[in-house]
Amino acid sequence: MATDVRPVFPKERLLIAVLLNDDPEKFMRTSMWALDNRYFINGKPRSLSNKKIQAANPIEVAAKISAAGDLIGYNFFERDIKTFVELNHDRLNTLISEANDFISSTAQFFDDEHIVISFSGGKDSTVTADLVINALSNPSLVHIFSNTTLEFDTTLDYVSRYRRDHPRAIFQTARNIDQNFFDVCADIGPPARMMRWCCSMFKTGPLSRVLTGLYRNQHILTFYGIRKSESLSRSKYNRIEDDSNSLKIRQQTVASPIFFWKDADVWLYILSRQLDFNEAYRLGYDRVGCWCCPNNNLRAQFLSSIYMPERAQRWRNFLLDFARSLGKPDPETYVDNGKWKARQGGNGLRAADDIKIKFTGCTTEEHANIYQLSREFNDELIGMFVPFGRISTELGRKLLHETIVLSSSNVPIISIQPFDQVGVAHAVKIKTMNVADHKNLQRMISYQIKKFNACRQCLKCESICRAGAISVSRERYYIDPVKCVRCKACVSAKYLEGGCMMEKYLRTKKQEVAR
Repeated sequence: MATDVRPVFPKERLLIAVLLNDDPEKFMRTSMWALDNRYFINGKPRSLSNKKIQAANPIEVAAKISAAGDLIGYNFFERDIKTFVELNHDRLNTLISEANDFISSTAQFFDDEHIVISFSGGKDSTVTADLVINALSNPSLVHIFSNTTLEFDTTLDYVSRYRRDHPRAIFQTARNIDQNFFDVCADIGPPARMMRWCCSMFKTGPLSRVLTGLYRNQHILTFYGIRKSESLSRSKYNRIEDDSNSLKIRQQTVASPIFFWKDADVWLYILSRQLDFNEAYRLGYDRVGCWCCPNNNLRAQFLSSIYMPERAQRWRNFLLDFARSLGKPDPETYVDNGKWKARQGGNGLRAADDIKIKFTGCTTEEHANIYQLSREFNDELIGMFVPFGRISTELGRKLLHETIVLSSSNVPIISIQPFDQVGVAHAVKIKTMNVADHKNLQRMISYQIKKFNACRQCLKCESICRAGAISVSRERYYIDPVKCVRCKACVSAKYLEGGCMMEKYLRTKKQEVAR
């Protein structure tokens, strides 16, 4: 019928019957599978077009579903699934055997205390967790759930059930308690397909904090439920990833036991083993993540407008206000047609000014630049120079409030001092000395100036610091001089384009031309 399929549960069948204006009871008595918006009813394809979804009124659809709820039936569905499981018994055994071999061979280089299961509450992580626990015969492995604060209620409910049913698992939850998603959206704009700042701020960053708290700079093995067929970007991943250039969190090796599995394989495993899973799949979601993710398709957005109408309406209202603030001529078209998802850069945002590095060369000293600051010079800025060397205030000229940065051989390489500049509220003069490449050092210095001016606590710097030396909060950006190994990853364009994640999210078209 197709390259891949997923089962259509009775609750989704009722929804499809309503949208297609068909008989719900008939849909309960048929074999029904799906691939995206294409449904196979007793083997015959029937499409649910995006045009039909857009034309549907969520309030009316929700009312019809509620009124016809008694028609939902599981008898035929369960018989159909039983047949599916029986006919694919040999395939499932082959999949499990290969996955067990992969897990065992990958884990042999790590002790159990340094093995982690990344648990999202979705179907793929559910299967991965079950496979790993069984393959290693260890129900006490560390599980880490990233609560992005944008989870489905069904996800939180399922995670709670999973913890209850796996009492021996060491279960940790990663969550950003310092940031509010809507507040950040109002500041730097909503996330878009090519600008998903939310992943770093609300998922990878908090996860990195938990890992640092558990393991500091020790290397770990993390099993993920990543599958090659999920998306174009994931098709480029490796089944085992340990290249620091490719990892969002540098202290881990990532392994994906179900990397080559299809959707049908995942459901074959779940239904064969009668595993509990996230109820969102019964409603018709084919993927479960953040409910307002810009990568969600139109059908997922429509489902949210039915099953979580208040949050969906709040999000739409925010997007409309955002479109108006940018001066869009037709905000509703911009929002409802998904054009906001293609947004790039910080055009029209006040915050975009913060990433613009404004400096002038000093006329009296060589290799010295005067940088404009968005706020008052303070110890936080001085502390951001820890990756370059040892901070020494005692060697600086007291009358100028100068601070000196010393190299590993105790040679002065950077001079930092607050500076008064006409027409500028706050500024700092930074001079480089006793180095072969002044330009490269000033470039890395400019990255720290940019972070000082533009930091939105995205937590990316914490994630790339293998020593766990960087901590970012509303109060300050802090680099622990004792923990810092001066690898300079945090000031390298290799890991951070432009030296700061905000460079990507707030860069304007004029700045792109200038670059």
